[in-house]
Amino acid sequence: MPAPIRLRELIRTIRTARTQAEEREMIQKECAAIRSSFREEDNTYRCRNVAKLLYMHMLGYPAHFGQLECLKLIASQKFTDKRIGYLGAMLLLDERQDVHLLMTNCIKNDLNHSTQFVQGLALCTLGCMGSSEMCRDLAGEVEKLLKTSNSYLRKKAALCAVHVIRKVPELMEMFLPATKNLLNEKNHGVLHTSVVLLTEMCERSPDMLAHFRKLVPQLVRILKNLIMSGYSPEHDVSGISDPFLQVRILRLLRILGRNDDDSSEAMNDILAQVATNTETSKNVGNAILYETVLTIMDIKSESGLRVLAINILGRFLLNNDKNIRYVALTSLLKTVQTDHNAVQRHRSTIVDCLKDLDVSIKRRAMELSFALVNGNNIRGMMKELLYFLDSCEPEFKADCASGIFLAAEKYAPSKRWHIDTIMRVLTTAGSYVRDDAVPNLIQLITNSVEMHAYTVQRLYKAILGDYSQQPLVQVAAWCIGEYGDLLVSGQCEEEEPIQRMLDILESVLISNMSTSVTRGYALTAIMKLSTRFTCTVNRIKKVVSIYGSSIDVELQQRAVEYNALFKKYDHMRSALLERMPVMEKVTTNGPTEIVQTNGETEPAPLETKPPPSGPQPTSQANDLLDLLGGNDITPVIPTAPTSKPASAGGELLDLLGDITLTGAPAAAPAPASVPQITQPPFLLDGLSSQPLFNDIAAGIPSITAYSKNGLKIEFTFERSNTNPSVTVITIQASNSTELDMTDFVFQAAVPKTFQLQLLSPSSSIVPAFNTGTITQVIKVLNPQKQQLRMRIKLTYNHKGSAMQDLAEVNNFPPQSWQ
Repeated sequence: MPAPIRLRELIRTIRTARTQAEEREMIQKECAAIRSSFREEDNTYRCRNVAKLLYMHMLGYPAHFGQLECLKLIASQKFTDKRIGYLGAMLLLDERQDVHLLMTNCIKNDLNHSTQFVQGLALCTLGCMGSSEMCRDLAGEVEKLLKTSNSYLRKKAALCAVHVIRKVPELMEMFLPATKNLLNEKNHGVLHTSVVLLTEMCERSPDMLAHFRKLVPQLVRILKNLIMSGYSPEHDVSGISDPFLQVRILRLLRILGRNDDDSSEAMNDILAQVATNTETSKNVGNAILYETVLTIMDIKSESGLRVLAINILGRFLLNNDKNIRYVALTSLLKTVQTDHNAVQRHRSTIVDCLKDLDVSIKRRAMELSFALVNGNNIRGMMKELLYFLDSCEPEFKADCASGIFLAAEKYAPSKRWHIDTIMRVLTTAGSYVRDDAVPNLIQLITNSVEMHAYTVQRLYKAILGDYSQQPLVQVAAWCIGEYGDLLVSGQCEEEEPIQRMLDILESVLISNMSTSVTRGYALTAIMKLSTRFTCTVNRIKKVVSIYGSSIDVELQQRAVEYNALFKKYDHMRSALLERMPVMEKVTTNGPTEIVQTNGETEPAPLETKPPPSGPQPTSQANDLLDLLGGNDITPVIPTAPTSKPASAGGELLDLLGDITLTGAPAAAPAPASVPQITQPPFLLDGLSSQPLFNDIAAGIPSITAYSKNGLKIEFTFERSNTNPSVTVITIQASNSTELDMTDFVFQAAVPKTFQLQLLSPSSSIVPAFNTGTITQVIKVLNPQKQQLRMRIKLTYNHKGSAMQDLAEVNNFPPQSWQ
């Protein structure tokens, strides 16, 4: 049989192929020749054939028939055969195939070989694809090589030991004696692999972590020598001495210093040296600085050092490299809760990132900008974010609008500013706002009695000839129906004829852009104008009668009922369609409006939005009661962004049992008024016009309340300035899986000694790959300063299945309730 072609010739031949079919034909022909050679047990050219087979494997063609030939090469005494055999084993074999167990004895023999290069091949193979059975059998040989004086073998043995520990964690203690002298090695390769081994052991065992904390001074000394050492061509990368080893040491220091005062104190000085002496003109230096920042933020470092770390991230934001800017924004987003004031200094740079062309940077900048909003900068930040909302891509508008609504609810300096801001959002991105935006704005307008004339005039002008933003049209129709008389009463700057008002509402009814809900608002508004202006009754009767035969069942029902009012109950029409009263707060089923006046003399009463949620199904009620358990728990039902039928009130009262509740009239237009129930004081009643909350409660660490199946719930905390008994918890739900989680609902309950409110969530969809979060605010009143406990229930749809889980949160930081 003629000698097979060499690997180099095969590569040259394959590269001459002009089409994929031609290449496949060449590969198949060569594979047939290789199979024939294997069948004939040709030892002379086995190494050459396996090498060609590995090249074909790298091109994506099947090469499994060469597995046993790899084992034969490993058993050979020639180094060239062993090298190709071990390489083939690493590429073609894994622990799922029983064939790999046949090489255990060969690896054991080679680990004890007299040649270091053969021992190195065996260590590389075991560290790459060794199964748990192989690791148990060969751990003793690896541990012996870890103690040898040969640097070449020690660095490979250390990496192999990492693989053994990952596969069989209980063998960790076997390597403990061998790690004592590893950090005394001068060879950088051994030092690097030793640090990797120590990091793996510390991450997997708290006992090992405590044991290795005594090595912190030695690690600090090694890092200092790296910084202070002169030029070394062997280790120099862009003027920095061995940056790979520096990064590994910084990561190990981060693990050792976490939650340990003594270790953190020992490394503060060296971290400051690294942060100030590292060159930033090269990417290598930026990598070291980034690891330094992460270490400073993770350990119990000094406040000055943390400010230095945030300033480094601020410099990263000015870098031309988009990756560095993205990393900086992500890191600042993680630290903004604990070092809010330091991050605030870089606010202008962060806002500039909103104009970046890269969508990833733009999204991170938007999230960080919302995290920086507080009562002092609300006007300036909202101006920038509204400009961003006006010019950003459609995929940003929903999240940006939700963030603006939440910030305005929390920090609005005045009611007029609050109304103007929400109207600006509705005008700019009305189609992207969440469903409860309309009832929330209606509730805000209703409670701002002195703003009625101003608001109805603004809304009237906003919808003239433009019905594209449906939420804005719905609010405008509602306000014209309620306060249309103010448009012609002389309280506005200019008067509009009554007939023009009806023309606008009728054009909304017939517009192709109007949804069924919008037409319902418009028809109810027209009906209410019949009591505001008696001269329009005949025209209104004609409009209402037309829609008595509408194909839209909802619109038809409204029209039939309104016709009945005109014919049979005309004496009651004025009373039924009178102006809606001021809406009171709802204690258990609606978000409470928190208004910060920032020193304005006029006190701003606390408000809540009308309850837009639909009735909870009976099964959900029973599930919630099962979740809450005993009788000492106060349940809270979150709001859902849908309009609420009149029958929902009784179901909610039944669900909550003997808890004293109050309600408010529905915000949506209705043919009849709803009786109002007097509201007892709750949570934040009677507070003065001083700012209610700290910008960010410094010193209160955030907690992870739930982390399972890719869903992560984090709690951050704020404390009230005027009422220390009130804690505001902001939840952030993120999703690390590859598919979105839809119909997400968060429910919570606390003991009866507490009072709790849930505000509306920013969305009901948790985006995949951690590309966004759902935020929701919880307010807790704890007058007795008892330890905070909470039970939570999560429901959502994921991968086509309905998911539900219960959890108990008992690890609230003391600063959040003491």
